[in-house]
Amino acid sequence: MGEAQRFFLTTPIYYVNDKPHIGHAYTGIAADVLARWKRMAGFDVLFLTGTDEHGQKVEKAAQAAGEAPQAFTDRVSQAFRDLAKLDGLSNDDFIRTTEERHKKACAALWQRLVEKGQIYLGHYEGWYAVRDEAFYGPDEIEERDGQRYAIASGAPVEWTQEPSYFFRLSEWGGKLLEFYEANPDFIAPNSRRNEVLSFVKAGLQDLSISRTSFTWGVPVPGDEKHVMYVWLDALTNYLTAAGYPGETLWWPADVHFVGKDILRFHAIYWPAFLMAADLPPPKRVFAHGWWTNEGRKISKSLGNVIDPVALVEEFALDPVRYFLLREVPFGNDGDFSRKALISRLNNELANDLGNLAQRTLSMIQRNCDGRLPPLSPPTEADRELLEAMGGLPDSVGEALDRQAFHEALERVWIVVRLGNAWIDAQKPWSLKKTDPERMGAVLRNLHTTLRMLATVLLPFMPGTMGALLDQLGVGEGERTLSTLKALPEGTVLPPPTPLFRKIEVEA
Repeated sequence: MGEAQRFFLTTPIYYVNDKPHIGHAYTGIAADVLARWKRMAGFDVLFLTGTDEHGQKVEKAAQAAGEAPQAFTDRVSQAFRDLAKLDGLSNDDFIRTTEERHKKACAALWQRLVEKGQIYLGHYEGWYAVRDEAFYGPDEIEERDGQRYAIASGAPVEWTQEPSYFFRLSEWGGKLLEFYEANPDFIAPNSRRNEVLSFVKAGLQDLSISRTSFTWGVPVPGDEKHVMYVWLDALTNYLTAAGYPGETLWWPADVHFVGKDILRFHAIYWPAFLMAADLPPPKRVFAHGWWTNEGRKISKSLGNVIDPVALVEEFALDPVRYFLLREVPFGNDGDFSRKALISRLNNELANDLGNLAQRTLSMIQRNCDGRLPPLSPPTEADRELLEAMGGLPDSVGEALDRQAFHEALERVWIVVRLGNAWIDAQKPWSLKKTDPERMGAVLRNLHTTLRMLATVLLPFMPGTMGALLDQLGVGEGERTLSTLKALPEGTVLPPPTPLFRKIEVEA
């Protein structure tokens, strides 16, 4: 047997002074679904998440909390580990930028860029937003009530003057445009690609990559008055986890999942740093959208931040995972609505899928002594359902390779709806006395369909679909795309229990 193909995917690393919110959960859950799918398809997967723990913003937050920066980051980074656990993430690594392995990787990349003549010492003055850890040009800010703000993010900016090392980003515009042309799938979705292209075509300025006005960061090799600008430090986390500066078998990454607000860093600065260091850029950067809450922008000042912990406590984890990836195309902005979540849970999960499983498994218990009926040659009446069901691994895999999670789920739900229509048309409950053999064949086909549905949905809803596979008599070692072979006739099935709890809606 050959070595399994590697697949490396990442979430962004999250700022430790942020409180975990729905956006963090959204990115992590999407990446987790793809990681689980790839493992199920036989890939050797490295799924990375973590925390970004350096920079002026963190230093100020630690001071405000009356803590040393390291103690502060130790405490608050735990909230993101807890969120990953709560959301059922199967990440293989959790990186913190305060770890020694990461400082070593940053220093190695810096030295490499120096050797390549890509870094020089200069003087920076310009508008800087502490909140965004980003510099803005004069055309990117606006003045309101005597205070200047970044137009894109609304963050206040302040005029900064200090010595700084610079990366020769201005030299990389042409090479970046050539790279985008040669790799049309590098930036997704396509609407975001156009934004990046227009930004690069407008001309790139050299990038300030060090600061002297604070000390909480990775020291610049050979000049410890400077710490690395947080984005050079933060982006390098992906290389660190891949083994850099040692053997980097996992590099380049197959896909970076990011929010649209940090696309510029990942799609412009990051490939430029890497190409300048003679390292390959990642294969793909996917920028997802933002959530609103009941039609309103989410903000602390409005008090409408969606707490993922409270959401999971109220609705259970798998319905939340399902809703977030089902409700809107992954690259678009989406509106979070309790009514919509309850509708998806009650109608699609409990009614469509839950009832199909309950009806089928209850009839096998009642009419077949709780044992799996034998396989029968398919009839013309069976063909549509069995062909649609059999095509799911390829069609779901194709959608997930494009990060089209909503499409993958719609393809599954076509078969769920077909299964419900088919059980109503075949009426197995009326066949026990008239044609018990056909009843057994119908129930066996439904069992086969449910097993396929549970398997392809396992990455989306691991807990509930694991429970359904238990009820279907499918062992732990038979839950991959290569182990979908038929179960033996007579397999004993446990009594079914409901998969989803419907939410009662007040009239």
